[in-house]
Amino acid sequence: MRTPVSPMLLRLADERATGALLRDRGTLYLLDGKVVHAESPASPGIEVLLTMAGRLRPEEWRQAVSEAGALGRVGRFLVDSGRVSGGELELCHLGALYDAAYFVLAPDSGPTRFRHGVAHWIGPVRPVPVAVVDRESQRRRKLLDRIWPHQETDTAPVLRTAAGHRGGTPVTPRQRAVLDLADGEHTAPDIARALGRAAFHTLLDVRRLAAAGALEAPRTPAPTALPDQLSMPVRVAAECAATETDIALLRRLRDALEAL
Repeated sequence: MRTPVSPMLLRLADERATGALLRDRGTLYLLDGKVVHAESPASPGIEVLLTMAGRLRPEEWRQAVSEAGALGRVGRFLVDSGRVSGGELELCHLGALYDAAYFVLAPDSGPTRFRHGVAHWIGPVRPVPVAVVDRESQRRRKLLDRIWPHQETDTAPVLRTAAGHRGGTPVTPRQRAVLDLADGEHTAPDIARALGRAAFHTLLDVRRLAAAGALEAPRTPAPTALPDQLSMPVRVAAECAATETDIALLRRLRDALEAL
């Protein structure tokens, strides 16, 4: 069954609203009811995609933000100054927008808030209707679930399995780069950012590798044993809960805690 888009977002589109729609996993920026930008901590930003691809030097990006950020015209500045072509900027921007929107519009992305009048410093590049953004997010979610229906691999640290270490599973060069960073500490978004790749393509690789048994989300670690100096008061506290309270037991608990 199709998960409906945020009712607030639909209403804002109908009202041709301008501002920022905030959720726990990111933000959508609207201009006249259309999505003009999206960002999420779980998705590499447009600056990562442009600089890691070698299309822009980091200092050129910083200059663009410094000179045009306050005016909300960073995208226009990059094109007018000849740093990137209009087509390159549009493709890269759409990739970053759809990547971030996938996380922002996730069912578990939390409550929705809206700040009227807020604009993003990159400025309009190519506004996208809300219905198109929602449809693309749904398409991506369904495709990923068909490959491997466990969404925790999108955000949890991933770990290369024994099969992945042995190299018994055929992988592409792109997937090999993902496996090399699957160390139990990096998440799929971390890997995407480190490789300078769009988040969605990395999510695809991660889920395909998980389906092939080459990587997994780490298991919950076993509870750590209590240090010896804590074990006595904990045992006394358990004893207190299991029996009727008496003064002697409370004194033992007090003495044990003071001894720490």
